[in-house]
Formats: sequence, C-alpha cells, structure tokens
Amino acid sequence: MTTYDDRASLTDLTATVERVRSSVEGVIEGKPEVVRLSLTVLLAEGHLLIEDVPGVGKTMLAKALARSIDCSVRRIQFTPDLLPSDITGVSIWDQQRRDFEFKPGAIFAQIVIGDEINRASPKTQSALLESLEERQVTIDGQTYELPSPFMVVATQNPVEMEGTYPLPEAQRDRFMARVSIGYPSADAELQMLDIHGGVSPLDDLQPVAHAHEIVKLIEAVRGVHVAEAVRRYAVDLVAATRTHPDLRLGASPRATLHLLRAAKASAALSGREYALPDDVQALAVAVLAHRLLPTAQAQLGRRTAEQVVQEILQSTPVPAAHQQSGLTMGRGYGQQPPRGL
Repeated sequence: MTTYDDRASLTDLTATVERVRSSVEGVIEGKPEVVRLSLTVLLAEGHLLIEDVPGVGKTMLAKALARSIDCSVRRIQFTPDLLPSDITGVSIWDQQRRDFEFKPGAIFAQIVIGDEINRASPKTQSALLESLEERQVTIDGQTYELPSPFMVVATQNPVEMEGTYPLPEAQRDRFMARVSIGYPSADAELQMLDIHGGVSPLDDLQPVAHAHEIVKLIEAVRGVHVAEAVRRYAVDLVAATRTHPDLRLGASPRATLHLLRAAKASAALSGREYALPDDVQALAVAVLAHRLLPTAQAQLGRRTAEQVVQEILQSTPVPAAHQQSGLTMGRGYGQQPPRGL
C-alpha cells in the first residue's frame, strides 16, 4: 500500500487545485460543485462528459479548465462530416522519403475539448474508444502513446435535440463522470451579465498550474488509501445496479474502478489521505448514472437513472468506522464490513 510519507504532497495538491478552482470559478459563476467534479475527474485520470441544453456554459467550462493549466490543448468540433482520421491522425505518403509519415490528429494533446460530441456519427465517435481507455492510438498497425496528463472534456446536447446521435454504451462507459451544469441562479446570472457583458473572461485567463504539477498531483492521488470496507461498499453499489428491476443494463466493472479512483481524488481535494464512504456516496450519481439503461417500463413511469442510483444509495448498507484514528493510518475499518450503521 502506498501512503503519504509526509503532508507535503497533500499540501501542494490542495494549494495547486485551489488556484485552478478559483481560476475556473472566475469564468463559471455559481457552480462550485460542477467545478469540483471537473477537478476530481482530472486528478483521478478520467474523462468528463458535460451534458446539458445549449447556452449554459458547457464549452466555457471545458475551455476554462484547459486554459487554467499550462499544457497542450486541442479543440474538436464534432460535426456529421467529421472523419475518424480527423481525430486520430493519418499516414501520408512522403515523396522525398518514399515512406509513409504519420500526421497526428487532434487527439494528440493533454487536454482535448470535444464540442457537441454527439453530433458526429457513431463511426467517428468510435475513433475515441482506444484513446479514452488505453491513452494511445493505433494507426496502420503502429501504436502511438498520448501525452500525460491526458483528459478529454466532451460536451453534448440531450439526444432529443435535432441532429444528434446517442453515444454508444461502450463510449459512455469510458467517461468517468457526467455532469449537467444547469441554469444559473438569478444572482449568478446578473453577475454573469456584468462580467461577460463587455469581454469574455477567457481572454484574460492565464495558466495557474503546469502540466508537470498535475502529473505529480495525480501520482499523489494514487497514494490515497481506501479501506477494505469502503472498497466493498463501492462494489455493493455497482452490483446493485445489475440486479435492479428498473434497469436493463447495469454498471460495468470499469464503473467500479472509476468510482474508486474518483473517491480517492475527492478525499485528496478535501485534504484527507484516506477515502470515506461519504466520498463514494457523493460521486455515485455522477459516475454511475450515465452508464445505466432503464427498462421500457421505467421510462414509461418517467423513472431516471439518477433516481435509481439515489434509491440504491438509500438501500445499500453503509460501512461504519470503528476506529477513526486507525483509519488515517490505513486501518480503522474491520476485516469484515459492517452490515449497517
């Protein structure tokens, strides 16, 4: 088990993330929970899917996060005529060298913004599958590694909108979390008019963290301890989605891994070197709901996947800490998880 040798790395993480958070919140007013989730996914080595109606700041959030970190950024505007090679790259014949030369596509960046991802055809969407999971691209039998850190922030409109394609289940499963920004409050919207009325706040946004700092923070998050009972709790939550009567497709083992990684990042953001059941609970809806498919009967009853996850959280026993002091040292939860509070 990897633990922090001292508090230095955790302190550095908190300070760096606070700078990035303040930078992004200067652009996205009144949505601190959305900004926190974005940073959680970044430090958990995941990818973020932002789904909401047009005009609420989906692309603005993605751009603000990208510009707050001094790293390579590429933006892909997904359209029906976009080709897979536009994303991954293509091998072109070089007359002088008399050999094929690989021209990297837009996916070769540390932060990739996929704008309106569900406006491209499923064939083009599938070009992202290898990149999202394995952080590499294979072209003509040759594999190319993607840079580190690597994060895809994709935006999409609801599938009921005109000219959109629903994301395949395999692709949704590769996004660690889905978030909806929602409409701002009246006060936040008034503040937005003052700030955004003249110039875009993105114009003055400067990087507040470097890519190598993010890599170190990701390594620090990997060292966050998760007790046996907390791991079992995450497994129980995911397993409950596979047997729930209102779901015809439950969450995959990849979802369990993503939930655990996100919980570790959330604990680090809270200044803790150990994850709690609270971290798992707070992230369960964002990490699990977009992977689930309700049954036809549930859809007729207007039951959403988010409601099902909330119901599972209410019915699944939560492990209790027996020794809080022991938990901070990587112990504290018994070998046998408690049955309930």
